[in-house]
Amino acid sequence: MVKLFVRDRESIQEAVRRFRKLVERSGLKKEMRRRQYYEKPSEIKRRARLRAERRARNARNARPA
Repeated sequence: MVKLFVRDRESIQEAVRRFRKLVERSGLKKEMRRRQYYEKPSEIKRRARLRAERRARNARNARPA
């Protein structure tokens, strides 16, 4: 949960800007998007496997020859 305490003499625009940054840093926005639609467990595993393969491929390509 993100909590924001508005400072003395802080404008609404500044408070909203700080709130957006807090939400972005906490990962709340990303989590909401991920949970917006149901994803089958097999799709989750497939996405994780593809991400791991991509990471491994990039690691192999980044090594100096």
